[in-house]
Amino acid sequence: MRKSLKNKKRVVIKIGSQLLEKYNDIDRNFIEDLAYQIKKLKEKGKDVLIVSSGAVLAGIKKLGIDRKPKTITEKQAISAIGQAYLIQLYDKIFSKNNLTIAQILLTTEGLKERKRYVYAKNTIEKLLELNVVPIINENDTVAIEEIVFGDNDFLAAHVSVLANADLLIILSTAGGVYTGDPLKQESKLIEEIKDINEALKYAGSSKSKFGTGGMRSKLEASEIAVSHGIPVVIAPKEKDIILNIIEGKIKGTFIHPQEKKYKGKKSWIALLSEPKGKITIDKGAEKALYEGKSLLPAGIKKVEGYFSKGNVIAIENKEGKIIGKGIVNYSSKELLKVIGKKGEKEAIHRDNLVVF
Repeated sequence: MRKSLKNKKRVVIKIGSQLLEKYNDIDRNFIEDLAYQIKKLKEKGKDVLIVSSGAVLAGIKKLGIDRKPKTITEKQAISAIGQAYLIQLYDKIFSKNNLTIAQILLTTEGLKERKRYVYAKNTIEKLLELNVVPIINENDTVAIEEIVFGDNDFLAAHVSVLANADLLIILSTAGGVYTGDPLKQESKLIEEIKDINEALKYAGSSKSKFGTGGMRSKLEASEIAVSHGIPVVIAPKEKDIILNIIEGKIKGTFIHPQEKKYKGKKSWIALLSEPKGKITIDKGAEKALYEGKSLLPAGIKKVEGYFSKGNVIAIENKEGKIIGKGIVNYSSKELLKVIGKKGEKEAIHRDNLVVF
């Protein structure tokens, strides 16, 4: 499995705030080494995307503040300063290696809307086609607590899925998943993980001065990637680490991919779509859904909420358990007229349906 990483064409690299800090400033040497490695990867015909934290950190350094912002407004203001500073550093250093970068700022709220999700996906594809390195960050300047990704580990996982990546590399100060505190001698590195739920018992949250994640968020985010068949490596901040991982010389923790649960549009429906309403179905319809069939109006017993044709709605069984989501072919008003009736068009086609 590790040797096969040589064949991975599209790689997402996630960089946390802690990795970008050195001697109370931005670590330019790290960015220079990163640019060199990406240049080598692109010479081998690989696509590379970077998900980079650090806007708030860069703003703090630019302003000479020695603490995290205390309010969401302060965070937004400081990140606006820092994002300009950070992307300027990336552009300057990457340009020395004849690499062109592009800045993309995202929020979950934007990706929850199908049209904007597709636009983001198409933009990334076009940038890669133009041989550009997209540098992606959460849009802290406009994000509020309800719509932030929570941590860029999750942003990196969603970007991996969005970009149809073949590999996600999460660089971490811990250098991998350990059985305890990595600073303690008795803690052992877990070199490979097949069951993330089992590994979560070893993971803690962040104690970082500037970061918001921790090993738990890295593992929970990795679950999104591996469920789409994308392997994940959690690796240390070391010279040539990306090149070594691609060569199969992995330091850190390798997380095995799973068989793809969702593909294409179904991935968006499962992970990001926000239901605008809910329907309750009978036992016969529930059985049909688990057999991979479409949902017909005949099996619907109840309609709740107000939604339009093309919205995503939640599907509930008679016991009150949410068993799926899908893009509906009727408005709520239209659906109320046909529930329980046979011979009508599908309420939700199986191609637009996810069953949990």
